[in-house]
Amino acid sequence: MNPGFWRRKRVFLTGHTGFKGGWLSLWLAELGAEVHGYALAPPTDPNFFSVTGLDRRLVSSTIADIRDAAALERAMGAAQPDIVVHLAAQPLVRHSYAEPVETYTVNVIGTVNLLEAVRRTPGVKAVVNVTTDKCYENREWIWPYRENEALGGYDPYSSSKACAELATSAWRRSFLDAAGVRVASARAGNVIGGGDWAADRLVPDFLRALDAGRTLMVRSPHAMRPWQHVLEPLSGYIKLAERLCSAGGDFAEAWNFGPDEADARPVQWIVETLCGRVTGATWERDVAPQPHEAHTLRLDSAKARARLAWRPRWNLQRALEATLDWHQAWKAGAEMADFSVHQVREYSMTEGEA
Repeated sequence: MNPGFWRRKRVFLTGHTGFKGGWLSLWLAELGAEVHGYALAPPTDPNFFSVTGLDRRLVSSTIADIRDAAALERAMGAAQPDIVVHLAAQPLVRHSYAEPVETYTVNVIGTVNLLEAVRRTPGVKAVVNVTTDKCYENREWIWPYRENEALGGYDPYSSSKACAELATSAWRRSFLDAAGVRVASARAGNVIGGGDWAADRLVPDFLRALDAGRTLMVRSPHAMRPWQHVLEPLSGYIKLAERLCSAGGDFAEAWNFGPDEADARPVQWIVETLCGRVTGATWERDVAPQPHEAHTLRLDSAKARARLAWRPRWNLQRALEATLDWHQAWKAGAEMADFSVHQVREYSMTEGEA
């Protein structure tokens, strides 16, 4: 990454009150960018946005709905961004079964609203739309998915993100390419890290159970996922935005940012590794009926390695250690903005352990 590139760059970032959006906002502000956030209020209490006092590091923070097209266009127009990064989403598979209409309106119509606001805001040079590794039509293959694989999705969340990918491609080709706005999408793996308190995510569920002295109930211990620390894909988004601005349309396409093959691990491996690192943690399988979730999912990030010179820096063991370190620091009352910046700097100085 090029820190000089980001100095005084105006960035409009949706979803800045969420887990990934919070970390990215903090990192971009540390690089010297002028970050303008747009999102709903933080989805959990506690949350990364609040415990790090992130609002003090942003130029502006608009609390509004991505489905409100007029409010979104006003906020983007006021920010006059050079770069737009779109992370606002309904991000949970199980919630999508309970609220499918909400999931589609947030993830699909919200993305269309974002792209339309870009069309109406002069000066935008690049857009990175963050979707998910689950946007692929999952065939339970043993090999990783590449960017040219078919899109799809069994559950409403995965399907809605595939739809968001299709909308991004359509707006890029129909409107934004001709306007000189470079648009790319980014697909990451299962991210972990400090400051995630979301429901129905393995590591936050583990930490909640640990803090409450309860046994963790695990739905699918044999499910395989591409686990990675949150800073891994964020570094990819940052590099991708730089290249979109400097190399024109050569990078305006879809990109995978996943871990090395060795770090695609089953849920049970993650749980047992965490239990081995902390005292008193226990788990057992939840035998209650569960909605469908994909069993095997891996990402092929060869394109990002070859063309963006991006690669994972922290292997899975280090990612789990950093997550536990952050949680313990928070419980001990540490200044979490400083602690988080320290982890960003530590990550940035790592050559690559994976």
